[in-house]
Amino acid sequence: MNIPVRFSSPLRSLEWLSPARVKALERFGITTVGDLLTHFPRRYENRMRFDTIPREESAQPVCVYGQVAKVSQRRLPGRRLMFDAVLQEPQPHALSSTIVCRWFNAFYVQKMVAVGCRMVVYGKPKRVGRQIVIDHPDFEILEEGDDRESPHFNRITPIYPATEGITPRQFRSWLYRLLMMEGERLILAHPLPDGLQTMPYLEALRSIHFPESYEALERVRRELVLSEFFEMQLFIAARRAENTARAGGAHCGDGRLVRAFHEQLPFPLTQAQRRAVEEIRRDLAAPHPMNRMLHGDVGSGKTVVALSAMLSVVEAGYQAALMAPTQILAEQHYLNFKRWLEPLGINLALRTGNRREESNLPLFNASEEPQIVVGTHALLYDAPLPRLGLAVIDEQHKFGVMQRAALLREGTDVLMMTATPIPRTLTMTVYGDLDVSTLDEMPAGRGKIITAARDPSKLPDAIEFMKKHLAAGRQVYVVYPLIEESSRLEVKAATAEFEKWQDALAPYRCELLHGRMPAADKEAVMERFRRNESQVLVATTVIEVGIDVPNANIMLIEEADRFGLAQLHQLRGRIGRGSHKSYCILIHSAGTPEGLEKMKTMEATSNGFEIAEADFRLRGAGELLGTAQSGHTSFKLGDLIRDAALMHLARQAAIDLFAVDPELAQPAHRRFRETLAEQRKLFLAKIS
Repeated sequence: MNIPVRFSSPLRSLEWLSPARVKALERFGITTVGDLLTHFPRRYENRMRFDTIPREESAQPVCVYGQVAKVSQRRLPGRRLMFDAVLQEPQPHALSSTIVCRWFNAFYVQKMVAVGCRMVVYGKPKRVGRQIVIDHPDFEILEEGDDRESPHFNRITPIYPATEGITPRQFRSWLYRLLMMEGERLILAHPLPDGLQTMPYLEALRSIHFPESYEALERVRRELVLSEFFEMQLFIAARRAENTARAGGAHCGDGRLVRAFHEQLPFPLTQAQRRAVEEIRRDLAAPHPMNRMLHGDVGSGKTVVALSAMLSVVEAGYQAALMAPTQILAEQHYLNFKRWLEPLGINLALRTGNRREESNLPLFNASEEPQIVVGTHALLYDAPLPRLGLAVIDEQHKFGVMQRAALLREGTDVLMMTATPIPRTLTMTVYGDLDVSTLDEMPAGRGKIITAARDPSKLPDAIEFMKKHLAAGRQVYVVYPLIEESSRLEVKAATAEFEKWQDALAPYRCELLHGRMPAADKEAVMERFRRNESQVLVATTVIEVGIDVPNANIMLIEEADRFGLAQLHQLRGRIGRGSHKSYCILIHSAGTPEGLEKMKTMEATSNGFEIAEADFRLRGAGELLGTAQSGHTSFKLGDLIRDAALMHLARQAAIDLFAVDPELAQPAHRRFRETLAEQRKLFLAKIS
């Protein structure tokens, strides 16, 4: 039965897949024919020409074909069971080598591997005594007929990511049947516009799964990566078009409050700040809602730009709100704003989950309507602000997509801020529907920060260095990755180490700060540190953002290799905020290339944009962003670093398409409308 199937057809439309197999695939996240077709190989084995059985160990994996000559098993101390299969060439001779394939506690292997069976194995050979051994190799047992016309042998053979109950061989068989034997059933619209296509989509899918050569594989990979990227850019371009079309109104005043604010500042704005303020004011004056991202390095002056935007809205008779991810950061913003806004006569309010207008912080007269409100996510759920013209979201990556969407639905202008500079490729992808303002210039007068990575044996020297600076009147941060010790991780924790620092740095006063403390206690600790009533703050990453103590000039981070690069840079941004020369000491036991690379990067540069690019290379987009932030970051084939040029190409193609046909109403663009509908369903499923 050759019933036509589409990309979106459910798996049950493939009648040769049993219900049990369909359920197993669905548990693996494969629910449609398209999901199966885009379950791409993770690597390939050239089963037309195998490696010879090696005589020495190698850092490179080998792929060998042979016959099992002997099997054995024995129990090791600790009740581990070791199973060996000795593999020899299919037609051995006097000079032939053998290799031992070895598994530990893999009981399923014993049921599969027997003397006489033919196997293809893949793994790194190592020497164990007189033997060459591959531990836990990838393997596949060949069946009768595999050496004839087969998807499994005598070809460049795809090796698929597998799951419990589904082997790479089964994936290969199903995809071979669907693509090579029943291809006429598939109704596949090419995801790319006509000008970017180089081959039919069915041909591209056949070639990525069952390539004729490695050269052809690279060519077809480019086609499919471009298709994948274009689908994402289509989604982003549609969101941008929808935002532009949303009803809105001008929320920008005549500039009198902004000018008065800038004149009272004790420092001049940088050129980058002035440029960003003008970009934002142009958006606020437009008839459709603003959707802009403001990003820059730690200390580049984003808060001043944000407050300038909020005052622009107040000038026009509207309210503005700033939403911060934590109460500490919200209160820090509130105190800074209060100092700046009191001379201008602006009514300011604070709203957080734990404290509203009854907070012990001095607030405006509660009977008056606030013009600017600072708060946490409580702003989303409290009584709405009746004249909200602008919502500023600080450290926006800490909020989920739905939380940001709650503000967007109000029809307000939205400004998102982050102190983590964003690699250029990501500004085209995850943030592609936003206009972006970049603060790439630091204010004058910032103290220099020297960063040094040291192993734990140097901690006593670091303590003596800290005491010299404390004696000179400076203050110190000591940062740990955990609040309390963990039985699962051998990692130092703030609470367990606090007494050590009290003793080591006496007579200077040490205090402890972490996220589980009651809000009032956290505020009291921070206030004493701001006033220099305590000199040492032992803390977790709760101080990552929003803490501004210009007198603090030393930060010591324990277990530094356990932090991400961007987080280390954020933490380091708490010092160097005054005129004093500052020092960041990274105590680490980095035993991995990635950990050492992080330490070298931190020592080499304090430029947040360079650090963001390095972090991007080390961790990739998925970990850097997280699903909650983007709702759409994972790619099956594309790599945002390796394939950045293709992302540029896909983005321009999507922009051009919407410029020609904003509604995708032309018959030739129907397939893109359908693709967009599928993308929206996936997006909503991810963020719900």
